[in-house]
Amino acid sequence: MPSLDPVDPRALGRRIAEARKARGMTQEEVAGHLGCSRPTYIAIEKGDRPLKSDELLGLARLLGRRVHELVRPGEPVVELRPHLRAAVGRTRERDESALSEGIDELQRFAEDYRELETLMNAPLRMNYPPEVKLSARLDVTQLAETVAMEERLRLGLGDQPVWNLRGILEWVVGLRIFYWALPSAVAGMYAYTPEIGCCILVNRKHPAVRRRASLLHEYGHLIVDRYKPGIDYLSRSGRKPANERFAEGFALGFLMPANSVRQQFNAIVTSTDDFTVADLCRLSHFYFVSVEAMCLRLEQLGLTPRGMWQSLKESGLAPQTAARLLDLPSHPASNEPFPERYKNLAALAFEKEKISQGRLARFLRCDPVTAREIVARCLASPLVGDDGEQRDFQFTEFQRSLLAEVK
Repeated sequence: MPSLDPVDPRALGRRIAEARKARGMTQEEVAGHLGCSRPTYIAIEKGDRPLKSDELLGLARLLGRRVHELVRPGEPVVELRPHLRAAVGRTRERDESALSEGIDELQRFAEDYRELETLMNAPLRMNYPPEVKLSARLDVTQLAETVAMEERLRLGLGDQPVWNLRGILEWVVGLRIFYWALPSAVAGMYAYTPEIGCCILVNRKHPAVRRRASLLHEYGHLIVDRYKPGIDYLSRSGRKPANERFAEGFALGFLMPANSVRQQFNAIVTSTDDFTVADLCRLSHFYFVSVEAMCLRLEQLGLTPRGMWQSLKESGLAPQTAARLLDLPSHPASNEPFPERYKNLAALAFEKEKISQGRLARFLRCDPVTAREIVARCLASPLVGDDGEQRDFQFTEFQRSLLAEVK
């Protein structure tokens, strides 16, 4: 039986209340399950009436929570689940369970991340762009283009390709980015609260180029839909709403800045007096985007005729085969579920004996042996501070002679 002695009864009560609301149950329904009166159950949610161990186990089962989720230390994180479930569109019945599981995982990731930060006294530094309000009087695509360029400049990225996109958005902007298996039709989901910031879940089953586009698409939603959690699908029927068109345009503009693309395109055409399918494939590799995204971007900028991508698809172009035939090297890309900072915090918490091996494995969603291997890799880097942040390399004696005698 779990011990409730160290648990703050008021924090426990708030977690139970959040879980009940997320489950769509009334206080009366839960009281009936516990076999107590509604006033008694209300006292439990307020923290005025202590819970017995068997009551806690029964509540966890009823509310679809693990016991450790209810009794974890610290204040509960705002429930993201009800808002995300409300955003679920029509989906196949077999995908419903996997999507629901993904929503649950995003909530757990947010809770776990906050717990690790509390344990290590290392709050996340958030460096978010200002919100943008959409207006029917503005061209959404042009606005997205402008905002994407401004954001690149704000982050000091200029207009060249960004290969380590996830790392920059995690370390510089302060996004909580997780990868998890979702139904194939789902690109990702996002949620924001002032307490925990922006949490993004990207479908790790998708290829790296798709994950990068999905990540920036969710980032675009943070800019225009900050307080409106959502789930994004790969395709939508009918005309897309303005916020979706903004997120899509923001992703394209950020990955493939207009000035840079024009310069690269003009350099190719000037030197060869042509622009071939091979040039298209090489250009998509340069920007680390899909051939489809590159082709659509060129069409959007008026550099190639409209309908070019559709024509290439119908002619049987296979981008992966083309990349192999053109001998284009693979980009280093990871589909690790967790942000680097999250793993670093877990490793440091374990090293400082703030969490047990069992809790370490739970934080990292793996067996204890694998968890210890992750800790060893994290702690092998001298550039990780006690707050989980990466440190600048301080060595400066690069002009020191290696032929002189060692003092």
